[in-house]
Amino acid sequence: MQPSGTSRDTGQVCTGTTIMAVEFDGGVVVGSDSRVSAGQAVVGRVFDKLARLHDHIYCAVAGSLADVQAVADMAAYHLELHSMELESSPPVVAAANVVKNIIYKYRDDLSANMLVAGWDPQKGGQVYGTLGGMLTRQPFAVGGSGSIYIYSYVDSAYRPGMTLAECRRFTTEAIALAMGRDTVSGGVIYLVTITASGVEHQVISGKDLPQFFDK
Repeated sequence: MQPSGTSRDTGQVCTGTTIMAVEFDGGVVVGSDSRVSAGQAVVGRVFDKLARLHDHIYCAVAGSLADVQAVADMAAYHLELHSMELESSPPVVAAANVVKNIIYKYRDDLSANMLVAGWDPQKGGQVYGTLGGMLTRQPFAVGGSGSIYIYSYVDSAYRPGMTLAECRRFTTEAIALAMGRDTVSGGVIYLVTITASGVEHQVISGKDLPQFFDK
């Protein structure tokens, strides 16, 4: 099994990447880097890997660019139908199940790792991992090729009850650390904050990225 965020062959365009999502009391913060690669070649520097699935639900994607875009489009279509039929917004867990089922159904043909995160009135902010056809809710999750460089950091830095500002800083610092080590993660950092009041987008450019010791 290949690591998420790598290509099945050197010519495939992939979101070799770092993705992350964190719950807080009142919503979620979702983040990613922006670099797109084909093998070791960088073919895109500012691609937004945070895809809207519904009004208060987003996914962060890693894997083959064509695969993850297709899964996100299919999931968004199913959720829009769900919303129209029930005349209400879908819960976050329903969106995560849709993504998980698509990935599992086409598991032999897809290179896709997706985190689903959002807010609903029933359970508030939620983060779900969908790797390998499994569905797991976590207070925070990381994925993509850059995640292997930051597992120890996120395990030690995370604490329950963090505020929105602390979650944004936690996500930004973790992705910046991964970008500094992973050759196929880089560019800018995209952040999406989802709460009951709506969705807020942020872009953190190179000059505003956290700086760490590197000698």
